[in-house]
Amino acid sequence: MKDINETLDDIARQKEMFGFAVNVTNERADERIPSVSSIDESEIFGRKDEKNELVDRLLCESSKEQKGPSIISLVGMGGIGKTTLAQFAYNNGDVKKHFEKRIWVCVSDPFDEFRIARAIIEALTDSAPNVGEFQSLMQYVEKHVAGKKFLLILDDVWNEDYSKWEPFYYCLKSGFHGSKILITTRKETVARIMGSTHVISINVLSEIECWSVFELLAFSGKSIGKRENLEKIGREIVKKCKGLPLAAKTIASLLLSKNTEKEWQNILESEIWELEAIEKGLLAPLLLSYKELPSKVKRCFSYCAVLPKDYKIWKHKLIELWMAQGYLSEKGAKEMEDIGEEYFNILANRSFFQDFDRGDDGEISTCKMHDIVHDFAQYLCSNECLTVEIHSGEEGASVPISNIWDNVKRLRGLRSFLVKSDEYSWSSEVLPQLFDKLTCLRVLKLEGSERWSSVNDIKEIPTNIEKLLHLKYLNLYSQREIEKLPETLCELYNLERLNVDDCENLRELPRGIGKLRKLMYLDNEGTESLRYLPVGIGELIRLRRVSKFVVGGGYDRACSLGSLKKLNLLRQCSIHGLGDVSDAGEARRAELEKKKNLVELELHFD
Repeated sequence: MKDINETLDDIARQKEMFGFAVNVTNERADERIPSVSSIDESEIFGRKDEKNELVDRLLCESSKEQKGPSIISLVGMGGIGKTTLAQFAYNNGDVKKHFEKRIWVCVSDPFDEFRIARAIIEALTDSAPNVGEFQSLMQYVEKHVAGKKFLLILDDVWNEDYSKWEPFYYCLKSGFHGSKILITTRKETVARIMGSTHVISINVLSEIECWSVFELLAFSGKSIGKRENLEKIGREIVKKCKGLPLAAKTIASLLLSKNTEKEWQNILESEIWELEAIEKGLLAPLLLSYKELPSKVKRCFSYCAVLPKDYKIWKHKLIELWMAQGYLSEKGAKEMEDIGEEYFNILANRSFFQDFDRGDDGEISTCKMHDIVHDFAQYLCSNECLTVEIHSGEEGASVPISNIWDNVKRLRGLRSFLVKSDEYSWSSEVLPQLFDKLTCLRVLKLEGSERWSSVNDIKEIPTNIEKLLHLKYLNLYSQREIEKLPETLCELYNLERLNVDDCENLRELPRGIGKLRKLMYLDNEGTESLRYLPVGIGELIRLRRVSKFVVGGGYDRACSLGSLKKLNLLRQCSIHGLGDVSDAGEARRAELEKKKNLVELELHFD
């Protein structure tokens, strides 16, 4: 017993050092995105009665006594298919013809009046208004819906404060008679508070309908013979999905790669099904899929709990955060980024991510997490993750950074500190305190404003940043007031990624940058004032990317083309200042022909 207690005490001490992840956000338009309104109708199963009722409600004319748009609410638990049904209605041909304007807004929690107003205006006018006052935004909405028959869909509403909704409803009254508002929510109280004239309750799918969702994915690519052997077990599994589309889809994604009866039987007989999970059993199938993940992928998924709900997740940025936490490691010839891609695709294929946007190359660029999947991630790491959300309350107002500091300064084991700085007013005292106390940080994200200027931008980085010895990821994106970085930054010998993109006034990097021997990524695109790179850049043999390699410039200790000689792991590089290179031998000394990993090279002779 004594040994056990000593072991537990040791675990408790390590727990303090394990680290917490904090995301601080002011949830505005740039932090959230509208739900994807398009949908493949061939993948919608069942819901015939609900679809017919919803379309009929949208197309029927409102009574003459109705003042303002009629409000219809779809109510049901998370993952039941409310958004899918709303997407179906939004894209219905008759609905398209019936309304002059259709507007889709993902609301979520919190109910951000400014963001919602801007989203409505942007849908009506194809441009975002350049006004800051809420009253002006409301006048814009009223002006642009006046005399128009519109359909406004507000997806995922949680707000139970009528005073926040009231200004919207009053200005929407100027729309043409017969306009409609469709709301999706988990809470019937929300539907009542928002003045719904009709409430449509969305219940679970029938077993037959749930089977259709399941078989479309689970049996994809399987032969008829295999399907016949697995169908009986599959139908038993579907019974345990309890009619939840998300549950059926999640388990089907898991079984897509399993081809034997034994594997399917193991899933069916898993004790995890008996867990009393949140959201009436929805987490049980999610937990089952989670259990099947490789252990390294589990850590990557759990880390997503620090992101806000409905957050637009950029795949490459998420992979960067995983790398900084040490969740990815090189495997033979595979780079960490490639491993991160593999882990991301595993999660995407198991339906842990959704709402994918793809680039021109067909690869996923952004995604989101379903609310319930996000709840599940937080449920998994409820004792290891702290998320703090602080809202300014009104447009244009900033939150004193001291408000955040009071929440996190005692968390000495903190490993991730993510702040979008344009929402917070920085005092010169807080950053030095942060660097003194949070010495376990692996990730420090202090992004600046996306606007051209902001009084809240950080003016300088304190010299005691050298205390963050474990830091692997430093993001100062768009901090336009910073002119130089302290030489003490070069003491961060674990730093793997430095992002100074769009730091327009940054004139120089520390001369001792060559000491950052583990640096792999230098993101310095948009640094218009950067005159040169220090000669020490040529010693960073682990570099994979330099967004802007500035040569020459006539400055002492400036790098030259020859500084590229040792950087044989480079994959991406954009070389600037070639017009000032007079010695052709410099190009030969760069030995670009030895850069076997180079996949992207830009040459600028400006």
